[in-house]
Amino acid sequence: MIIERPITIRDICDDLAELGVQKGMTLLVHSSLKSLGGWIVGGAEAVILALEEVLGEEGTLVMPTQSANLTNPETWRYPPADPRWWELIRDEMPPYDPNLMVSTGMGIIPETFRKQAGVIRSMHPHVSFAARGRLAEAFMQTHALDYSLGEASPLARLYDAGAYVLLLGTGYDNNTTFHLGEYRADWVGKKVVTADAPVRRVQGKTEWEAFQDINYHSDDFEELGTAFEAQCPNAYKHGLVGKADCVLADQRSMVDYAVQWLEANR
Repeated sequence: MIIERPITIRDICDDLAELGVQKGMTLLVHSSLKSLGGWIVGGAEAVILALEEVLGEEGTLVMPTQSANLTNPETWRYPPADPRWWELIRDEMPPYDPNLMVSTGMGIIPETFRKQAGVIRSMHPHVSFAARGRLAEAFMQTHALDYSLGEASPLARLYDAGAYVLLLGTGYDNNTTFHLGEYRADWVGKKVVTADAPVRRVQGKTEWEAFQDINYHSDDFEELGTAFEAQCPNAYKHGLVGKADCVLADQRSMVDYAVQWLEANR
């Protein structure tokens, strides 16, 4: 039986550098550990250390750490919550705590990263980000409840800073950056909605706060990503990290193209 050589931190560093990740970059990473294939010596921790080594002390590493489970049980669909328990769930739902709340649906890499010393996590109960590095505090210091992935979010500050996006074995359907394009575009069906989130415990009961947002979604992000690659060939690069097919792209180009595409195709 042939046993493949384990993947090391050095291997990941070399692959990231070959892809185009450089020291001093601001890098927003969406990741899938299993997509790297084989046995990674150190698992998720090794991937994080490799990313930080390649970015260096002047770089900033950012990951989404969303907690979509902190939503109104009346909106739950997969599975739905029994209406008899809606009030109970709302009263007993633990409020968002950036140091305690587990991320959901993000994978093991960001869930491990958010607990690393020096990481700062933003304060939005539903769609937080975590960052570590030179600009982490500036990116994470405010994250308004209203319009959660729009102009008052870390996504907009990453755009202003000239960040890059790394899809580390994930598809465009996980590309949070396209959501900023949704806020900036005028597309058919766009509307303001009201959401709420658990924000504090008072006298043994959870208090919720309502906020305004848009009805953002990622149903067509794969199609958008395909069009982006066809129309903006100089704004991204494909490569392998381990066995994972990856995309490294300029975030501003992604957002600007998304605005055009969404206005034309939604």
